[in-house]
Amino acid sequence: MKLTKTVSVGQVKIGGGENIKIQSMTTTKTADIESTLSQISALENAGCEIVRLAVADERDALAFKELKKSTKIPLVADIHFSPKLAVLAIENGADKARINPGNIGGEKEIRVVADCIKAHKIPVRVGSNTGSIEPNFLKKYGRSAEALVESALYNVGVLEKFGVNDIVISVKASSVPLTVQAYRLLSQKTDYPLHVGVTESGTLATGIVKSAIGIGSLLLDGIGDTIRVSLTDDPVEEIYVAKRILRAVELDTEFVEVVSCPTCGRCSWDSMGLANEVSEFVKNYRKKAKVAVMGCVVNGPGEAKDADLGIAGGNGSCLIFKKGEPYKKVAEGDAKETFFAELKGLLQDE
Repeated sequence: MKLTKTVSVGQVKIGGGENIKIQSMTTTKTADIESTLSQISALENAGCEIVRLAVADERDALAFKELKKSTKIPLVADIHFSPKLAVLAIENGADKARINPGNIGGEKEIRVVADCIKAHKIPVRVGSNTGSIEPNFLKKYGRSAEALVESALYNVGVLEKFGVNDIVISVKASSVPLTVQAYRLLSQKTDYPLHVGVTESGTLATGIVKSAIGIGSLLLDGIGDTIRVSLTDDPVEEIYVAKRILRAVELDTEFVEVVSCPTCGRCSWDSMGLANEVSEFVKNYRKKAKVAVMGCVVNGPGEAKDADLGIAGGNGSCLIFKKGEPYKKVAEGDAKETFFAELKGLLQDE
């Protein structure tokens, strides 16, 4: 992982060798305090570490003061077009501001935001995306990685000129190849921490694939300090997908890994159903363990030999195994109940 500068968002640190931070964005009207707090709580319970809120008007900006009274998770003000709203949100307690190159205004407007950021000692994210590239860079480079990166770095330079140095940068596109190219280029040019994601990635199924490929590729390159999975769905789903990505690239090892075979004509019991139930049951446990649900003895203890606990079925019965060794044979009808009893014992064993 590339060592970047450290930026603090409230009590949460980004960059500097810290673990990758997961964030999301609420879909409620920010000024609707009750609904927004409910969604923030759901996100936090799922594992979100930073929450971003849309600031569309003065009521949204003023809402930060009330929201901060009821939650400790860092809140980011997402600002477009209006430096005035940025200042108002920061003055009311936003832990970080996100501005978008190309739509916040020129140096005069950026200076207004920069002065407020410095006065309140909070960081800012410069979030460049293909929909808001500075016109001169778009004209020079077209819709490209170079345009995204140069647009972001120009605005970073303006903030630095006005004395702001706690900066996070993002260069997102809805195209996975373009996103990956842009972040690779950006990583070569800066030591600021990078917020990584594929923007407008789509609905759940498509968005999971695009985000996993884009974010996962960059994390395997050592690029990225905080991630946001963008889905047209309940934002809580973004957190679960983000966690799965971190686990798949082995940047998070404190979880219960569930391995299961795809099943085939040899499978004579509902291993698929059990695999889904087990995955749902363990998803919030913070414990390093491996559990295997295998369709038959062909893929049983052999391929899952390193599992702490496993099960394989065949001929009306199932074999439960531990550390690759046979432990107990049970009737197929009793398999689920018996396996869950063993699973609960494993998870409670300290």
